[in-house]
Amino acid sequence: MYQLLLIVLLAARASACGQSSYPPYFSKVVNGIDARPYSWPWQISLEVGHGNSFSHTCGGTLISSNWVMTAGHCITLGRTYRVVLGEYERYVYEGGEQVINPSGIFVHPEWNDNCISCGNDIALIKLSKHAILNDHVQLACIPTSGSILLNNAYCYITGWGRVVTNGPLPAKLQQAYVPVIEYATCSTRDWWGSTVKNTMICAGGGEKSGCNGDSGGPLNCKGRDGRWYAHGVASFVSSSGCNTLKKPTVFTRVSAFNNWINQVMYYN
Repeated sequence: MYQLLLIVLLAARASACGQSSYPPYFSKVVNGIDARPYSWPWQISLEVGHGNSFSHTCGGTLISSNWVMTAGHCITLGRTYRVVLGEYERYVYEGGEQVINPSGIFVHPEWNDNCISCGNDIALIKLSKHAILNDHVQLACIPTSGSILLNNAYCYITGWGRVVTNGPLPAKLQQAYVPVIEYATCSTRDWWGSTVKNTMICAGGGEKSGCNGDSGGPLNCKGRDGRWYAHGVASFVSSSGCNTLKKPTVFTRVSAFNNWINQVMYYN
């Protein structure tokens, strides 16, 4: 019965995902540009509470109408969070935002706060109500289990992370072209070495990178079917700086966690 219901769940989720009413800009910029408004409609802002106010802390990806995928390191026990969907320019109310509180947060059981390079940096947030899907809010597709991106695969990182190391967080959603660096290269000694695992994806490097505030957000890669897939969850960058040469942004590889994702969504 579980297997049958799981197939139905996956089919429903895949039937209308990875499509945008506002196609993204496709310039291969290095340091990121303002994204076209609502062109990445699965991108969410995860906000953390500070007394009576909230502020952006991480990104995330809407993968079902009531489930968001983000990074394990974005979640701190005892803190209050909320999810903002349909966001483009922070600090400006644009009329299409949906603010939804979590009803449950599930961090991967093998995530270790003291060892980010050990992997398993992934978490799921169940929303307290279903998001309304429209031109501003849509689902990203999830890659099939075990799928591996080819070297130099065409992908984009999106988020409200810093444009430069130690700079301010931008108001508008940013995007940057970050081609994939194959594991065989990224795991060599003069790149990330043994720090990077085969359950991770390297993308970008040099001037093309994610930065603080992008954590938890998607690595968006276009499939042969024309849909956008969230192949990665932004995990970490070099302590020497976000755009350090031969230290590309490292993402949790989503296709290594399909079983866990499906089980959490099914049983909760």
